[in-house]
Amino acid sequence: MAVVGIDFGSLHSKIGVARHRGIDIITNEVSNRATPSLVAFGPKQRSIGESAKTQETSNFRNTIGSLKRLLGRTIADPEVQEIEKKFINATLVDVQGTVGVEVNYLGEKQSFSSTQLVAMYLGKLRDIAANELKTGVTDVVIAVPGWYTDIQRRALLDAAAIAGLNTLRLINDTTAVALGYGITKSDLPEPENPRHVVFVDVGHSSLSAAVIAYSKGQLIVKSAAYDRNVGGRDIDYALVKHFSEEFKAKYKIDVLSNPKATFRLAAGCEKLKKVLSANAESPLNVESIMNDVDASSKLSREQLEGLVSEVLDRIPAPLQRVLADSGLTLDDIDAVELIGGSTRVPAVRNKIQEVFPGKVLSTTLNQDEAIARGATFCCAMLSPVFRVRDFHTHDITHYPIKVQWAPSPTDPEDDTELVVFQQGDKLPSTKVLSFYRRETFDLEALYAEPSGLPGGINPWVSRFTVKEVPADPKGDATCVRVKTRLNAHGIMSFEAAYVEEVEEQEEPAPMDVDPAAEGAAPAPPKKRRVKKKDVAFIASSSSLDKSTVEALREKENEMHAADKLVMDTEDRKNALEEYVYDTRAKLDERYVPFVQAEEKSKLLVALQDAEDWLYTEEGEDATKSAYVTRLDALKVLGDPITFRYRESEARQSAIAQLRETLNTYMAQATSGEEKYAHIDEKDKQSVVEKVATVQKWLEDQIVRQAESPKNIEPVLKTAEIGKKRDEVIYFATPILTKPKPKPPVIPGGTPSGTQTPKSGKDTPEPTADGTKVEEVPLETEAPGPSEMDID
Repeated sequence: MAVVGIDFGSLHSKIGVARHRGIDIITNEVSNRATPSLVAFGPKQRSIGESAKTQETSNFRNTIGSLKRLLGRTIADPEVQEIEKKFINATLVDVQGTVGVEVNYLGEKQSFSSTQLVAMYLGKLRDIAANELKTGVTDVVIAVPGWYTDIQRRALLDAAAIAGLNTLRLINDTTAVALGYGITKSDLPEPENPRHVVFVDVGHSSLSAAVIAYSKGQLIVKSAAYDRNVGGRDIDYALVKHFSEEFKAKYKIDVLSNPKATFRLAAGCEKLKKVLSANAESPLNVESIMNDVDASSKLSREQLEGLVSEVLDRIPAPLQRVLADSGLTLDDIDAVELIGGSTRVPAVRNKIQEVFPGKVLSTTLNQDEAIARGATFCCAMLSPVFRVRDFHTHDITHYPIKVQWAPSPTDPEDDTELVVFQQGDKLPSTKVLSFYRRETFDLEALYAEPSGLPGGINPWVSRFTVKEVPADPKGDATCVRVKTRLNAHGIMSFEAAYVEEVEEQEEPAPMDVDPAAEGAAPAPPKKRRVKKKDVAFIASSSSLDKSTVEALREKENEMHAADKLVMDTEDRKNALEEYVYDTRAKLDERYVPFVQAEEKSKLLVALQDAEDWLYTEEGEDATKSAYVTRLDALKVLGDPITFRYRESEARQSAIAQLRETLNTYMAQATSGEEKYAHIDEKDKQSVVEKVATVQKWLEDQIVRQAESPKNIEPVLKTAEIGKKRDEVIYFATPILTKPKPKPPVIPGGTPSGTQTPKSGKDTPEPTADGTKVEEVPLETEAPGPSEMDID
């Protein structure tokens, strides 16, 4: 069972696996530890991750990023229209009530929802992990932003299910970081005096902060705060706007009107930002940005800080809020840990330092991989394969959730809503609500403070309808209890509805009581028993129904199979082309002594025909079987030549190995050493004869091969040489390794060469029937699950 943790990022994602007694961040097909969060569509196939990155500029209309930011949103969401649209060039459309994209795929316009896009990307991450681990991957833990709502979390679970993944847990990204940080600490204090650490994550598109209380064996999330729209991309975009205005005045070009030019400028601005993190000034050069113009400029760190001041000014607010919500003072904070690539920008660090004066901003964690490592630790803790140090994580909910209902017909002035889960409640958490009703009633769960949700996210969570309320025996309203749960994913659901039936039963009278005795004891009390009787209900949420998930999974599998066929076809096409050029070159070089003139002429004609066909319209877009058939036809002509060359190269080494084996066994069979003295002379002689026979065969074959031309079938083949060597080994080894016979037992004495036990302790104790039993060491217990080294 694979143990995999995924840091699902807006710019790129990382995959962690538990192995070798620790956590490894694995590399993708081009040996990068981070895989771009991109999905692209083309006329023949999809491109995901690294392959999508290579065509981001040339195929920008059909390449989609910001997958994490689109998930669970609608096309009318203000943040989608005002913010995300700036970073996405594909056409955004409505797909069954959620935001999606319209792209050209397989030569026609097709639409895909954000859930489908994320499923495609998760499928790519699954394949990367499976290729690295050499096994299938199903169970994963995925790290998500703490500001994700119920709709977004359910959409991610649906996407994972479409990709064939079983999500053991959605873990908040700051909680994952805190877990990876704390589980390795061996000096944590007692719960009475916890250690408080603030984690600040400034990533590509958002800022997250959390206050964590550590004590032995556990962490408790005290508070968390976010700014969903402060990150590295906002700094880059401010620079893009600045330089686009400069270039408009300087070169008379409008960069922002040309998506390709905008991509080139954005890439240059990102590099500039990184250089200015370590230098006071840096040039900017963008070759052929548009209209054959090579644009250039320069910027100082001071100028950069002025250009992005609006972004920087938003950093302190969430940090101050997280400290206030935790109920702690600055003096209570023991450490401040920074993660996320944007914390490397000096201006960002300075703003964080302003909120925590006197505190050292620590970077002991890997700023890019800490989330993936924490998610993998979480997966290992949930997996039966690994034994991990006991460490408990107490996370919290970040948005209050209320339940509302229609007023009771018998009591119209009764309350119609209740905040069931407050902000800061622990995860998971269960609450039971009681309702007095006579007939069917509905409940709806919503976020209590919609203004705190991302953009235009729908505050609706789920709906619950209680059907067929049983009548009360006394004619009163029936008390129906509804069980609600906020699970470890951070998802709220209605789980059950039931009524309680109370039965009273008399306790049996004690057997030793005399009924005729004066003042007999009073009747025994009645015992109350409460039985739960389930009530039928219907629950609905934003999750996709099973049939829809299954249909989308089938469609995803079809597209995955089509992509694989295209890649396999391209691989076979490349193999055919490589064979043509490689074989033609070798015919004039190393294959010269091993090919006949007629063979060479025939093969060269076939190679030329294949090359000509490859560059025709038919050969450019042929099927996999067509490439395989042509390659096999060429190999029929070329393989005999290749075989002669390889035989010639390997023959001398095979002969040397056989001669060494023959000499070794001949020396042993004719040796006068003591260790061979017990072997029968006839057996030794048979070994000598066998060796001599093979030796003669080898010498004869060598002579025949030397007399044979190199450009015909070899007389002496390496396979035959190896077979003869094995034949000698199997014949001689049992004879020459025959063990010495045991010395005879002398009646009344001890066998020669043995020692008499020095004391009774060394002599096995006889049993009742006179036999002696020797103590045999017990086998060690079968090893349990491997223990992960977390130090």
